[in-house]
Amino acid sequence: MGSSAASATCLRAILREDALEVVGVVTQPDRPVGRGKVIAPCPCKAFAVEHGIVEIITPDNVNAPEAMERLRAWKPDVVAVVAFGQILRAPLLELPPHGCINCHFSLLPKFRGASPVSAAIAAGERVTGVSVMRMGPGLDDGPVIAQRYEPIYSDVTGGRLMDELAYAGGVALASTLVKISREPPGAMPGIPQDAAYATYAGKLKKSDGRILWDAPVLETERRIRAYSPWPGSYAFLPERLRKKGSEGRVGVIAARIVSPLSAEDAAQCPGTVLSTDREGPVVKCGDTALKLLCVKPEGGLPMDGGAFLRGRPLVRGDVMG
Repeated sequence: MGSSAASATCLRAILREDALEVVGVVTQPDRPVGRGKVIAPCPCKAFAVEHGIVEIITPDNVNAPEAMERLRAWKPDVVAVVAFGQILRAPLLELPPHGCINCHFSLLPKFRGASPVSAAIAAGERVTGVSVMRMGPGLDDGPVIAQRYEPIYSDVTGGRLMDELAYAGGVALASTLVKISREPPGAMPGIPQDAAYATYAGKLKKSDGRILWDAPVLETERRIRAYSPWPGSYAFLPERLRKKGSEGRVGVIAARIVSPLSAEDAAQCPGTVLSTDREGPVVKCGDTALKLLCVKPEGGLPMDGGAFLRGRPLVRGDVMG
């Protein structure tokens, strides 16, 4: 069961194991994507179809009677779940003899929930990883069977780290399933999580990406990396540079911390443009400042900060929203 590109990567790892047989795939329903709102399958379904899997269902509710009837007909020994996006109720959790096994992209019990990869970067963690756990009725709180560690480098984005974790997760999940297949049901219960150390990473919204210039610069720089590509970070141009009918939204894709500041620059209000050069504008934050190295104008394509300035001539003293 899965929906994302990471789910497809884990499915790929499972298909490579001769000891495992995929009897069916459950994904989210096809949905409109892109500017044209073309109906398209999720990455996991597209991968499954491409690799000749014909037993695929896309229920709105995987716990509904018709979906459960199809699952019972498949008679799965175990259900592997990766970024599926639906809650599994007790009858489904109890259906396979070996249970439901989830691959979660954090070192549980840290960062339970929907956006663990972005949360780890935004929090300034230096290490994260994947956890393969036995699912229960709670949110990512089941016993952990296996974990793999992954460093978080100072320039990594949420998208790149997700790709790296997907490969690590696929290997960990597939190897765990092979081990489970060789044991009687219940022989690999896992290690209970310590709830005292649990943290949560809720589902991100587009509005979460708005840059708050009065926040500490380190926090802002981490969020820009963490929220790339989703939900993306953004700010707003001064009104004098906004096109008619536009709110002047500017996506910020990459930025570099500028420190220390002169006494005069340090006294400026957050959001104030301190300087500009061929690399891009320098904008005051809560403590020091950020140089915007790569941006995406509203309705445009990503470009470097210098090219952006040639079309939108910010000057010292302008204030970004």
